[in-house]
Amino acid sequence: MTWDSVYLILFGVGLAFSALSFLGVFSHFHAGHFHFGGHGHVAGTSHGIRGDTISPINGFTLTAFLCWFGGAGYLLHHYSVFVAPVVLTLSVLSGLAGAALVFWFLASVLLPREHQMSTEETDMVGVVARVSGAIRNGGTGEILFSQSGARRSAPARSDDGLPIVKDTEVVVMRYERGIAYVQRWDELTGELESSQRLET
Repeated sequence: MTWDSVYLILFGVGLAFSALSFLGVFSHFHAGHFHFGGHGHVAGTSHGIRGDTISPINGFTLTAFLCWFGGAGYLLHHYSVFVAPVVLTLSVLSGLAGAALVFWFLASVLLPREHQMSTEETDMVGVVARVSGAIRNGGTGEILFSQSGARRSAPARSDDGLPIVKDTEVVVMRYERGIAYVQRWDELTGELESSQRLET
């Protein structure tokens, strides 16, 4: 195997993994912050990013190093008059420059926009929603609601076991094991008004 082949293979591997890494992180980034599943809960990633810090050695910088190292090595070895040790040195420097550029982009552009969601922002209890899939008697339907500026959905059941038709406005009374237990908004406001009249 020639040096051209080695550099070209490393470039291809680095390019492929760089593309996969960035596609992976941008599928989790949304609206300028890290989004890692659930209802806006931020937990970190598997690429060296943890909360509000980032390691210089992570999946993104390593793949960028391979890509730049291989690309520069192939071009220098194939088209220049430099000897192999000089080409290797320049390739390493090029790889480090590429990794540093990616690290700067992650640390200076993406990471500062991260917003770690608080418990209050992700709490389901008290959320006002609309039934998007009718809740049958003792069964499960679906609700749509807005939380932290995003439109979300969740499986839902009636808190009292009674059916709730589609497009009814409801309030989440409790949230257990991924299911929202809801009560009709008009029933809840009626109960509140009744209790207020009794108190007066």
